[in-house]
Amino acid sequence: MVTTLGSRWAVAGSTFALWALVAASAAYWGLKLSGSEGAAMAPPAARSPAPADPATVARVLGFNAAVATAAPAPSAASRFNLVGVVANRGHGGAALIAIDGKPPKPFRVGAPVDEGLVLQSVDARRAVLAPSAEAPPAVTLDLPLLPR
Repeated sequence: MVTTLGSRWAVAGSTFALWALVAASAAYWGLKLSGSEGAAMAPPAARSPAPADPATVARVLGFNAAVATAAPAPSAASRFNLVGVVANRGHGGAALIAIDGKPPKPFRVGAPVDEGLVLQSVDARRAVLAPSAEAPPAVTLDLPLLPR
């Protein structure tokens, strides 16, 4: 039997490619079958449409009258969310406060929190905001109750 070097390499190459395909298939099915069935991909989050501007809608519909509807301003207490408190026996301490749904930031007692409000004091589960350190409290924030 006469074999050439070229046909020997062709057989070796095709054998290698076949076994590589078998190994890749075995690895794929091994990973596919060993994965947990509860780890399905989450559906994409639905985006809510942006609120319509009444003046723009009136202009598009052909109304010339100015639409004088102002969006109600959110109350001061609803803008702030108390996430955590570090209080000591003295008048010091700090609070972790989220403003307008943004990530929470730490504030020390006496530090400005927002326009016209400073962190006046902190207790075990409460933070008090006021226009100044000596002014009466403007906003009192309480930590949410712990689940039982």
